[in-house]
Amino acid sequence: MALKGRLRDISLNQLLNLVKLARKTGALTIEGEQGRVELYFKEGKVVHASLNGDGDLARLLLKFGRLQEQQLRAVLQQLSAPDDKELGLRLINAGYVSKNDILRAIRRHTMDVVLTALAWEDGKFHFEPNKAPPPERIVVPINLDSIVREGDQRQKELATLREELPDLNVALRFTENPSTNLSKIKLSRDEWRVISFINPRNTIAQIAKYSGLDEFQIRRIVLKLMRNGLVEVVGRPTGRAPAVSSAAPQGVSTGTGLPAGGGAPSGHRPKAPAVEKSVVRRLIKFIRGL
Repeated sequence: MALKGRLRDISLNQLLNLVKLARKTGALTIEGEQGRVELYFKEGKVVHASLNGDGDLARLLLKFGRLQEQQLRAVLQQLSAPDDKELGLRLINAGYVSKNDILRAIRRHTMDVVLTALAWEDGKFHFEPNKAPPPERIVVPINLDSIVREGDQRQKELATLREELPDLNVALRFTENPSTNLSKIKLSRDEWRVISFINPRNTIAQIAKYSGLDEFQIRRIVLKLMRNGLVEVVGRPTGRAPAVSSAAPQGVSTGTGLPAGGGAPSGHRPKAPAVEKSVVRRLIKFIRGL
């Protein structure tokens, strides 16, 4: 018999503990305002996760910087159907990735999805016993204890981040005289993506949605940039942002269509906020000159 309910009555943390203690096998689906999460379990361990239908290997390897798009295209031309197992084998044989690269990307994605869902305060859920993950996906068993512990730590950190940055409906701009040399700051792919959309016409919430970042991730990135004296809050957006579709730094995607942390599902991609092209060009020129 399927278990159904709402997260406001029983938290995801409690559900995960139930699955772990009972060594359950099956699928837990959660639907809320932030999107749809699917978690698959085998004998009390989570083995696969998806948020708004994502989770395919190609997307994960690109997202986490383990694979280049031209490498992926070269291998995909040889495949008749999208199967993660065959794709992974071909990528390994081509020397583009290692087995550990694949396992780490899948594990990181699964952790991110569960941690994102742990922050949801409400949503409908149902657990379907003995339902297996899609056969084309690679499963990686993860102990729920480690995820729950990290989830608790993230919630505590999120509370601190909310105090430091209480409003996401404000805009940012680059400071005229940064207090930190950019060459001394190591920026991730997600941080470059955020930088490419910093503009007085874009709210932090808009940037997060289009960049595929959840509340925890966007607050953390923005506060890092603020602490390093690179950006500052300028209040509410100054005007309506025109549609722009490019101009991110090299190697940085400006959006994949399937946000990783509570954005719109596929087919309902949020409109791209304005990109500050002149700033991006100056940053690229600066980095190349280091």
